[in-house]
Amino acid sequence: MLKVKQLSKTFQTDEHEVKAVSGVSFTVPEGQFVSIVGKSGSGKSTLLSLLGALDKPTNGSIEIDGQDISNMGDRALVGYRCRAIGFVFQSYNLVPNLSALENVLLPMEFAKVPKQQRLERARQLLEQVGLGADKQERRPGRLSGGEQQRVAIARALANQPKLILADEPTGNLDSQTGKLIFDLLHSLAKSENTTIVTVTHDLEIAGKTDKTFRLRDGKLQR
Repeated sequence: MLKVKQLSKTFQTDEHEVKAVSGVSFTVPEGQFVSIVGKSGSGKSTLLSLLGALDKPTNGSIEIDGQDISNMGDRALVGYRCRAIGFVFQSYNLVPNLSALENVLLPMEFAKVPKQQRLERARQLLEQVGLGADKQERRPGRLSGGEQQRVAIARALANQPKLILADEPTGNLDSQTGKLIFDLLHSLAKSENTTIVTVTHDLEIAGKTDKTFRLRDGKLQR
């Protein structure tokens, strides 16, 4: 479960303070797929960075499966991100000179998962997202955009994270492929019992998630 309480992030510029996120609170149960929507500059990306422990809040707390990550030290956060948080990006961020299978193996290697176990997990995940053995050996350049995003999703799931954060995961895809990717994320949230939070500009697709949070000027709209 993800619990966010009175979360705020303030940036200091030369002229004034900017409240990128202001007093945001919400809860997302395990196995739910939720979306965050809002105009450019509303605080979506900042909120996602805070949830992913890529930045620290000015105030408030973030609990993931009962673990408060808000006050963790930097070294502890690196390990926690590796074990408990998965990321899916608009631009896929796959390693170009590695095969699809090797890309999914990578986070498990960092987590020191035994070799045979990580190989079985990687193959199972790629099958689960719809990529058979023939495509598992291909490098990203020989895969379509939708297939690359499927690899990225499998990679995000590799270490069985409690939370997956997806930043505009369909932004580089056509509408039909984008819908397939969203449907896939929705089903994986349930089958993997993983909380998934996505930022999207597509209100039609966002409306199909379990819940939609709307941000405006860093504040959650009720």
